[in-house]
Amino acid sequence: MRVGVPKEIKNSESRVSLTPASVAEVTGHGASVLVETSAGAAIGYSDDDYRTAGAEIAGTAQEVFSDSDLIVKVKEPQPTEVAMLEERHVLFTYLHLAAERPLTEGLMTSGATCIAFETVTGPGGGLPLLRPMSEVAGRMATQVGAHYLQKTMGGRGILLGGVAGTPRAKVAVLGGGVAGLNALQIAVGMMADVTLFDVNRARLAELDLLFESRISTAYSSQAAIEEAVEQADLVIGAVLLAGAAAPKLVSRELVGRMKDGSVMVDIAIDQGGCFETSRPTTHQDPVYEVDGVIHYCVANMPGAVARTSTQALNHAILPHVVALAMNGREALEADPHLANGLNISDGRIRHEAVAQAFGLPFQPT
Repeated sequence: MRVGVPKEIKNSESRVSLTPASVAEVTGHGASVLVETSAGAAIGYSDDDYRTAGAEIAGTAQEVFSDSDLIVKVKEPQPTEVAMLEERHVLFTYLHLAAERPLTEGLMTSGATCIAFETVTGPGGGLPLLRPMSEVAGRMATQVGAHYLQKTMGGRGILLGGVAGTPRAKVAVLGGGVAGLNALQIAVGMMADVTLFDVNRARLAELDLLFESRISTAYSSQAAIEEAVEQADLVIGAVLLAGAAAPKLVSRELVGRMKDGSVMVDIAIDQGGCFETSRPTTHQDPVYEVDGVIHYCVANMPGAVARTSTQALNHAILPHVVALAMNGREALEADPHLANGLNISDGRIRHEAVAQAFGLPFQPT
């Protein structure tokens, strides 16, 4: 299959799906790659870098879609890109469809085979293509929260770790998965007073041991969450149900009981958000307030550190890109973990959680 790499057009998105090094790997296996001009320019990858790696350069996205079979992106296709998809295409990217009915319906209409990074599984379990961006978003969440807690940013005027003789900021992390773990690492490193909530008792015990009791852990009951959120200076939402919409763990009413100038960072916003007051924001306009509480709900958080994120993502996706480039849709039959990434094909929903999110038929292959 001919691989197409369009320039990302989502707001403030500077990542690129394939680096020149990845392109060299793909072309080294005998596949051809077509890259839209300036696709990686924002993070230091020039058209000449791609030519040296063996790619051809296309002048427009339309040319990339028209002349390629496998479209590799970073973020979900925007409406103009959905309109260019055809039945012959294989799309490989982050999709997060459970929070996007219009996108889901558009991809069904296109007839394209749509494989989502975030539902591809790994031999040892987990979601290896989602993991690198969860690591980035988790680490960013604590940084962002500390930034907006500053009085000059509208926050309470609290230093996350405090200093001698002053209290440390209270941080509540909802979810002990990859994003939550990385948020914890930064929060503990900044010497905050951190409590982790999760429904998996074994995971709570594991993280308590990992952090050598430098964090508090609590079972994620509604009563425990409410008590912690009311007292928190920073709340980080890091819950994940693979392929499904995020559960709402913090109600609108609870937000109204939080302290003025406290901060909420919703990492789960790609899947609809885990706070009832969450709505997607952009890097250009990242925050808003509800009842005096600052909400940061940027839907492509890792895009702020686009070079790091691109490199980390490429390490994860490259073997699958090569497999799809060499074998097309047959790669799904050869690899059950890649097949778990299939969300839509032939106009039908192939992932059960996506179908359930919209009450639409689930039709496995």
